[in-house]
Amino acid sequence: MGHVIPASEFTRNFGRYQMLAQREPVAVTSHGRTTGYFIAADDYEDFKRFRDSRRSFATAELSEEKANAISASRMDARHAHLDAMLDE
Repeated sequence: MGHVIPASEFTRNFGRYQMLAQREPVAVTSHGRTTGYFIAADDYEDFKRFRDSRRSFATAELSEEKANAISASRMDARHAHLDAMLDE
């Protein structure tokens, strides 16, 4: 993390930190605690795509077709040595 800036400094020099955020995140603090980060729009869009791709769900939400596909799947033979760990 490169720059940690108090909120008062951030508001006084917003343009400067707007340009800096295009190169690296800027941590904004209030009373010595980080309250947020100012980042480039492209970085935020990348983060949103990553976050959305990592959705978790309950197995009860799976369709029967997907549940059957998972049940029928098998581990690649290259990883068969890992089965021994289950016996320990």
